[in-house]
Formats: sequence, C-alpha cells, structure tokens
Amino acid sequence: MELPSNFNSNKKKIYIYIYCVNISPQSIKTEMSEKPKVLKFPPIRYAEESWSKLSEIAEIVPVTVNSREEFIEKLHGEYSNIVGIGRGYLAGKQVGLFDKELISHFPNSLKYIAHQGAGYDQIDTEALSERGIQLANAPSVVDNATADTALFLILGAMRNFNYGRRNLVQGRWPTGGFAAGAPPGITPKNKTLGIIGMGGIGRATYERVKPLGFEKIKYYNRSRLPKELEQDAIYVTLEELLKTSDVISIHCPLNENTRHLLNDRQIKLMKDGVIIINTARGAVIDEKALLENLKSGKIASAGLDVFEQEPSVPKELLNLPNVLSLPHMGTQAVQTIKEMEEYVVENIYLGITTGRVRNIVYELRNLIE
Repeated sequence: MELPSNFNSNKKKIYIYIYCVNISPQSIKTEMSEKPKVLKFPPIRYAEESWSKLSEIAEIVPVTVNSREEFIEKLHGEYSNIVGIGRGYLAGKQVGLFDKELISHFPNSLKYIAHQGAGYDQIDTEALSERGIQLANAPSVVDNATADTALFLILGAMRNFNYGRRNLVQGRWPTGGFAAGAPPGITPKNKTLGIIGMGGIGRATYERVKPLGFEKIKYYNRSRLPKELEQDAIYVTLEELLKTSDVISIHCPLNENTRHLLNDRQIKLMKDGVIIINTARGAVIDEKALLENLKSGKIASAGLDVFEQEPSVPKELLNLPNVLSLPHMGTQAVQTIKEMEEYVVENIYLGITTGRVRNIVYELRNLIE
C-alpha cells in the first residue's frame, strides 16, 4: 500500500492487529446460502421435476405429520420460519381445514400458500387476509377436465344410462324388457339447460353442450358476463333459471353465500322431473333435500361428482338407480393433475422471487394491488 506523501513516519507509529475468530469456511458458506423454507404436502404424482427445480432457490420440507396437533407443534418449532406452503389435495385429511384456528399458529414468516385445485373452500381467506398471507389456486387448469365430466353426467343422467347399466349388470336383460327395464330418457331437443356459475368451468361446459341442440341455454352468475364470454347463453335470475330449466348444471364455488344454494324451497320452484348435475361442491346442494326429492320423483335424475360430506356418502343416495355418481373424478386425468401440481410450484416460485403469486384468489386480490 502506498502511503500519502505528507505522511511523517517519525511522528507516528502504526500498529496493525489481526484478530482471528474461529469461523470455518463451511459455516460462512451456510450462512450466506440459506434458502427460504417451503412446506410440501403429499402426494406429488407428476411434478417432482418441478419441485426439484424449486429446490435450487428454496429448501423443500416434506410434511410428514400424522395429525393436526403434530402439525401445530411443528409450526412452533421446525416449521417456525417457513415462507411458503404447497398444499396438496390430501392436506385436509392430513391436518384438517386451514381455518382461523390453524392459521393463528402460522409463523409470521409465512407469506405464500399455493393450493392444488380451483376450489379453496377448505381455507379461511379472511383469516389469511388479516395475516397478509397470499393464497393462490389453480383455476383455469381444471376447466376442461371438469367440463368433460359435466358433459358425461348431463348425457348420462338425461338418458338414464346408470339405470340401464345397473339392470344389465344384475342380469335383467332381456327379462326386464326394453333397455333392461330402464325408463326412457330425454335428449336436448326442445329442452332448456340452466348453468349456475359461468366461470371458467361453466363456460367450458357451455362450449361442450352447445352443439348438442338444447333449445335454450340460460345462466346465472353473480354478475353478467361480457358479450364475448356470454356468447349465445341467456343471462337470467336464479329464480327464473330454476323455474324454466329442464336440466340444471352447477359450477359455482362453495362459500357462505352458496352453501345449500339449492335447498328444498328452491327445488320446489323447479319443474317436475328436473335433472340436476353437480361437479362443483357437494354442499352447494342440501343433500337431504336432494335425496327426498329424488325419491319422490320431483327430481327425475341426478349426475353427481361431489357430495356434501365426501368421502362419506349416504348409501341410500348411491343406491338410487336414477343417480349417476362418481367419486370426485372431475380432475382425475394425468395432464390435469400434472398441471395443477406444477401450478403450485410456479406460484410459490413467483412468490419468493417477485413477492406476488400468479393466481391469487379473488378475496385476497387487495394484497397485491
């Protein structure tokens, strides 16, 4: 080092002390490269590669707890510094609802939750808002697969296909008569379809049923769609839709406003012999009222992919020949599952790198505005 020219070495003495602290190079490296911690709920069936890439910028911690109590305990211990949670579809079974009580135990470090699926009724968005935690879902990914399922249920319920298949399996053909004793169904000709909820899935369902030849397709939404999204569907009130539709297909989310949206009183407004399809959430329909009206014939048939207390489903409901039922298979397709799992990773990645998830849910949009 070159000293200043006016420096007088006779007047000053320089003492240089070197103070060494016992710090290993390995510990310095660890401190400098500490990654944000992200919880990963199982199962991951098709997106392990995406999670592996996320591990380049985050520490991935698989959730292996066996109870809600154990999860809460770890939130105050091992999980106390998590930044994100990747919530798989079995998270509810593993730790229960993400309700206000559970959210109260989330650490202050938690900023992002990415949910695998479109519906997020198992998560208290108000409690997350109070904590400033962003919640992302996977809305558009599920549209096509769920709409395909709705189309299957619409056609199957209208034509009494389940009735005929059951009789066939039970050996009632030809002894049961035409179609093994299944009553004749109906086709879309001269009939009206009512769609409750014209979001992504509702619109995808509309696109699939339009070529079938329904005389009218009506829809009810919390607000009217722009003309380009509405296409030729007719916007009506919920009451008018219930009174005038021969087939009703449900595609609205489950929340405090839509729980038991269709109850006994609403069903009484419907046409005698109405057909009801539900690929949304079971609790949108009062299941007890649904069962009673199916038995009485007020509802001619139903196509159900979802149930109010699934996986617990009343045997009496499943045993009705005029109920075409599925074990929540709306998104049970390889491509759809893979995309949903990858959306979880993408939302967490964007949260960590930009501070904003990609698909923030409607109720929490104020957190990023």
